[in-house]
Amino acid sequence: MRQIVLDTETTGIDPKEGHRLIEIGAVEVINRRLTGRSYHQYINPERSIEAEAVQIHGITDERVANEPRFAEIADAFWEFILGAELVIHNAAFDVGFIDHEFQLLRALRGEPVLGPVADHCGILDTLKMARDRHPGQRNSLDALCKRYEIDNGHRVLHGALLDAEILADVYLAMTGGQTALTLDADAGEAAEGGVAASRIRRLAADRPRLAVPLPSDEEWAAHQAKLASIRETAGECRWDAMGDWNPRPAEH
Repeated sequence: MRQIVLDTETTGIDPKEGHRLIEIGAVEVINRRLTGRSYHQYINPERSIEAEAVQIHGITDERVANEPRFAEIADAFWEFILGAELVIHNAAFDVGFIDHEFQLLRALRGEPVLGPVADHCGILDTLKMARDRHPGQRNSLDALCKRYEIDNGHRVLHGALLDAEILADVYLAMTGGQTALTLDADAGEAAEGGVAASRIRRLAADRPRLAVPLPSDEEWAAHQAKLASIRETAGECRWDAMGDWNPRPAEH
């Protein structure tokens, strides 16, 4: 399953008031593993950024003045997210801005090529998921990092790519996925809500495959005897549906 964990930064709160995207950050997760692929782009919004927004993400008009406009990056961004499930914290906000940009693009190009997002991607809102799992509690990204013991000490201001990376860790922890292999004595201590503490350690995609030990002669003989007993008692053995599978080397 291909998922894209995504976050955006904007010039203000509401696209209906003319506010635009200024940053997109996204990381790819396949079968619950971060692949190392990401998408990150600053965008010239063709308008000023509100002072209140700058206080949140620290991105100024000068920072994005020489960045490409959305129309210049739309196709590459669309290709990155197309067909994936988008994992977003407060998805309505980000998707609303993205769809607004696609609407402006359609007016500019004169053809309905890209979007809307929900017609081409799945959408999973981690804010809704967190509220369902932790009703009555704070469920901001910072609060979830604290609850699931995700290190976000390097997060001073909001940033789309950093927030997407942190959200990926939070999502994997919140949905029960193991993101680290450790035998540390304190690794199994329960976090708030009874969820095991998540200590994130990235695993290289090219790491060696796990060794699979083969059964000894005695173990294999005991296995065969057990199967024979099951056949005699039950009249059949579901193991036989596997065909002639045999983990032992040919000489055995």
